[in-house]
Amino acid sequence: MRLENNHHLKALELPKILALLAEQADCEDAAQMARELQPVGTLEEASALLEETWDAYRMIAQFGAPSFRGLHNVTNAVRRAEAGGLLNLTELLRIGETLRTLRGIYDWRQKSAGLKTVLEWRFSNLMPNKYMEDRIFNVVISEEEVSDNASPELASIRRKMRAAGARVREKLDHMIHSITYQKYLQEPIITQREGRYVVPVKAECRGNVPGLVHDTSGSGATVFVEPMAVVEANNEIRVLESKERAEIERILGELSAEVGSFASTIVTGYNSAVEINMIFAKANLGYQMKATKPVLNDRGVINLKKARHPLIAANKVVPTDIRLGEDFDTLVITGPNTGGKTVSLKTVGLFCLMAMCGLLIPAAEQSEVSVFNRVLADIGDEQSIEQSLSTFSAHMVNQIAILKQADEHSLVLLDELGAGTDPVEGAALAMAILEQLRTTGAKIAATTHYAELKAYALQTPGVENACCEFNVQTLCPTYRLLIGVPGRSNAFAISLRLGLSEAVVDRAKTFVSNENLRFENVVKQLEENRQQLETQKKAAEEAKLQAQELKKEAAGEREKIQKKMQQEMDEAREKAALLVSRTRGQADALLEELEALKKQKDRVISAEEKARIKAGLRGLEEQADPVSRKKDDHYVLPRPLKPGDPVLIFDLDKEAAVLEVEKGGKTVLVQAGIIKTQVPIENLRLLTNRQQKKRGTVGTRRAVTRTAVETQAKAELDLRGENADEAIFHVDQFLDHAQLGGLSQVTLIHGKGTGVLRKAVQEHLKHHPSVKSFRLGTYGEGESGVTIAELK
Repeated sequence: MRLENNHHLKALELPKILALLAEQADCEDAAQMARELQPVGTLEEASALLEETWDAYRMIAQFGAPSFRGLHNVTNAVRRAEAGGLLNLTELLRIGETLRTLRGIYDWRQKSAGLKTVLEWRFSNLMPNKYMEDRIFNVVISEEEVSDNASPELASIRRKMRAAGARVREKLDHMIHSITYQKYLQEPIITQREGRYVVPVKAECRGNVPGLVHDTSGSGATVFVEPMAVVEANNEIRVLESKERAEIERILGELSAEVGSFASTIVTGYNSAVEINMIFAKANLGYQMKATKPVLNDRGVINLKKARHPLIAANKVVPTDIRLGEDFDTLVITGPNTGGKTVSLKTVGLFCLMAMCGLLIPAAEQSEVSVFNRVLADIGDEQSIEQSLSTFSAHMVNQIAILKQADEHSLVLLDELGAGTDPVEGAALAMAILEQLRTTGAKIAATTHYAELKAYALQTPGVENACCEFNVQTLCPTYRLLIGVPGRSNAFAISLRLGLSEAVVDRAKTFVSNENLRFENVVKQLEENRQQLETQKKAAEEAKLQAQELKKEAAGEREKIQKKMQQEMDEAREKAALLVSRTRGQADALLEELEALKKQKDRVISAEEKARIKAGLRGLEEQADPVSRKKDDHYVLPRPLKPGDPVLIFDLDKEAAVLEVEKGGKTVLVQAGIIKTQVPIENLRLLTNRQQKKRGTVGTRRAVTRTAVETQAKAELDLRGENADEAIFHVDQFLDHAQLGGLSQVTLIHGKGTGVLRKAVQEHLKHHPSVKSFRLGTYGEGESGVTIAELK
């Protein structure tokens, strides 16, 4: 059921919102539809409208809005064409523009097809017609011109017309430049009269230029003569013009018939486009208002969060929270004038009406509004001079009508209930009206100044007080609606701030009954307690937010540390794997050489070979040991070591106990944990009891640091798998880094293979300015698979 457009909607300023909506529409029909939009009265209808708007809102957010410019209401034209009528160029041009716009909207939807919406059936009704669109624009150039390409016959006629015109102008041009005729002409120009080419001749020389007179000037001094020499050519042009008009009429008739054959699809597409335009206008208005989609119900529950009246400037509006219909069915709003009571009242009614029109509301997410069959409002001063009604009478007439219409599906909004008459009688009437409305089951919000209504709200279940916050210090309203707190008039405080004598104010207080004074004092105490609690709540929320930020930062730091730790572990694993692989390869080579020597039974192993094998073993030990040895700190034992002494293995930073000291005094047998090992005496540090305790409580870490250049400079370069040119390039870079890093010797790994890469590398090293000398590797160094270079 749709609501009637009556003074209730105007009182809540819905027409102003619809005017803003019309400004967002691109075509006049959509704008008119927006201005005439009516709220629906059922939850299903309102939900469907709101869902369409929300889907358009989402589509704009992801893909931007489609263009509706170029839509024209061509319904009458295409229906006339369908009935056999002839369309003019303007009508055809508008039909073509409409078809082009329909195709643009359809193509836009195809590009955004990934987003599923409830608007699909509307887009499917657009039915673009590229054939008809191209046919129209191939024929019609503008509202006055048909294209030469409209038909071969028209192109031929116009070609002949241009040729005939050129012949006429050529003859006339020869005439006006002729010495014979120049003296008879008023001006040496060619012009047209009644579609025929003529020349301006002096009136007194008319007999000297044979031809037909077609016109005279206003002064009579000039006659426009068509010379006999061009009469036939002009006649030919007139005949061609007649043929042109007939051909154009034939073309337009044929084109109109084609348009008529598509009349139904064009009208359907246009109507759908207008409706889609209005839906997207709703979405655009929502973007302008920074609006959200409310939660709808039909139970009369309203819960607005940070609601902002859309007709108040953004820099002046103050968000407010308003509730009604869940814990209580009647809200009595009190407070001083200009405090925002009427704005709060209008906001409740207007937001319900906007949602029932399918409009988003400027409030926080999860705000809730209800769908009503009737929204009845008595707001503002409706004094009627014509009807001889006072303000009180005008309000009473409205309220009587509201009492007759209200039911359990109604929202009733009453501004300044009971005002305009005797306060005692007005308060009594106000309470009686509220009671009567409550019996109908309607949801009610009313504003008042009467203290009696504040007490009524406190004493009556289902009726709640509310007030608009007011700052007495600044004499300014904050426009915040405080539910559950009755408002104070603040008349005495405001009067004092404005300069009224304190004696006058004190005297005024004596006229107020003790009961009213006690009531105002209770309200004042409630207000002070509320403000104190709000301050504490705000501080607690700030502390909570700060704690959440710190927790978030800590979590971020923890994640960074874990990533760094994982990265270092991965690097360590890679280095360990490389170390094991390299050591295994060299060990295999050493074993092969030992096997070869064992097979040579009669051969005696020379001392040089033995030394080389031992050097290879020592190299394996050093390479396989990942521990970074620390530099000697020139430590001297304070006394000779003896069994049982606690010592520190310096290079390993490991505590141990002395088991046995070698007689020569060079090595010591120590036990570190479950491991017994011989350690050079210079690598041991005697620990005192204090040092042991200190090391027991504080773990020590030692890090081996390198300079940036030492880190970048490496002692070997693997060239295997590269061609000669690539290898030479990498060798140059490698040697530059090695020299900058202070290395004196480097290893180039080129492999044994065919020897081509080894030969190219060594040939390059011969002439390299950084290389002092080079040689092939020995056993344990890689033999002929590597080249050892000594740097300058």
